[in-house]
Amino acid sequence: MQSDQPISWLMFFTLAATILIAAGAFLAFLRSQRNRDIAAVALEGDGRGRGIAPSGALPELGGVFVLALLVCGLLVAGYQSGGATRFAGGDKPTPVPTAPTNTDRGTTVGAGAAITPPQSPTMTQPMRPAPDTRVAPTGSANGAGAESGGHPEAAPPAR
Repeated sequence: MQSDQPISWLMFFTLAATILIAAGAFLAFLRSQRNRDIAAVALEGDGRGRGIAPSGALPELGGVFVLALLVCGLLVAGYQSGGATRFAGGDKPTPVPTAPTNTDRGTTVGAGAAITPPQSPTMTQPMRPAPDTRVAPTGSANGAGAESGGHPEAAPPAR
């Protein structure tokens, strides 16, 4: 165990200790006869069901379990069939795009990616505005001196 990531090790040991404490508490819960009787009544019921409706939660839990198994089976079947990862061309390799030859739209870099100059129009913005040449005023008297709110610690203290 190296000490280059102490927080990760701290989280790991905290998780392990929490799991051990929870497992111990669960085993202590199961060893109690009273708790087992309460769990049996909750799952099996006490016979107060009307008609064919059971009074316990076991049939509902069984239904949820069967539904979860069905969903897991559908996920496995969908994953094994390939799903949306297959293309219309079947198992043929995907063609690698070549660099565009239209040099008035931009230049090509790297693996054929075209860089469009900023001044050229696009489909979403046909008329590009001119660059903003405005600059902030710097010759103003505002913001100068000790009372400007800028750096009062640089000014000498007032007497």
